[in-house]
Amino acid sequence: MESLNVLLIFRKEIMYKPIIYRIARDFNIEFNVLEAKIFPKQEGRIILELKGTKAEIQDTLNYFETEGVEARKLSDQIRKDDNICVHCGACTAVCRVDALYIDRETMRVLFDSEKCVACGLCMKACPVNAISGAVIDMEA
Repeated sequence: MESLNVLLIFRKEIMYKPIIYRIARDFNIEFNVLEAKIFPKQEGRIILELKGTKAEIQDTLNYFETEGVEARKLSDQIRKDDNICVHCGACTAVCRVDALYIDRETMRVLFDSEKCVACGLCMKACPVNAISGAVIDMEA
């Protein structure tokens, strides 16, 4: 089973369509709402963790596109430069989804981009600027 975190942006015109419900029913996707900003008659933003096979996840992303929902893969947003990282662990203290963690055998900081929700807290915490990328602003 694969896992992928995505930011979904719903235009206000489609906010009331049962799009999320259909991904579980029609595409065999398990999902977890990681964060949401939804107000009536406005654009909505939801960060979802999708779980399923690669094909099921791809079919789901295609479905979002056909319904007019913008879907951004969050694993593409943040990068960690191992050539700069000093493995101090400062980023792991602020990572709320454990995408950054310390390997206890090697004492090195590892990054699981598939868990990342691109909140940007790690970039602020890193003293050597080893983490870069685009932060997802749920307020935008």
